[in-house]
Amino acid sequence: MLGISLPYLLAFMINFGLLLTLLTFVLYKPITKTLDERAAKIKESLEKAEQIKQESVRAEESVKAQIEAGRKEGQAIIAQAQQNGERVKEEAKAEARKEAEALIVKAQAQIESDREESFNKLRREFADLAVLAAEKVIEQSLDKKAHEKLIEKVLEEGLASKKSQLN
Repeated sequence: MLGISLPYLLAFMINFGLLLTLLTFVLYKPITKTLDERAAKIKESLEKAEQIKQESVRAEESVKAQIEAGRKEGQAIIAQAQQNGERVKEEAKAEARKEAEALIVKAQAQIESDREESFNKLRREFADLAVLAAEKVIEQSLDKKAHEKLIEKVLEEGLASKKSQLN
């Protein structure tokens, strides 16, 4: 025959079966277990990476939202400051206007008072001059009180006629 011996063939087949069974339990199962564990770790790492990526995106969106909120708040603060500035400016203008009007009224009152005082002083001086002139004319001293009353009456009539002419 071809050199095939049945007892050897049977022994080789038993040895091969035993070796295959032994290698299956000793090498194949531990290697597949290790490969499965490694695949699970890789899958877990990928899932964690995806979670981190999603958290990063959420954090970035949150930061953008906070920046936008801060920008809007800053604009609101600026707008409010501008409004306050305008209000203060208008209040200052109004206060200055009031003060100017008060000064004008006070100055007009002072001018009127000074005018009246000057007019009265002029009237007294004119009365004194009139008395002095009358004394010179008649060469005697008149009763000063009676003479002043007469001059006052004449001046008032003259002023009344002047005022009526002016109006």
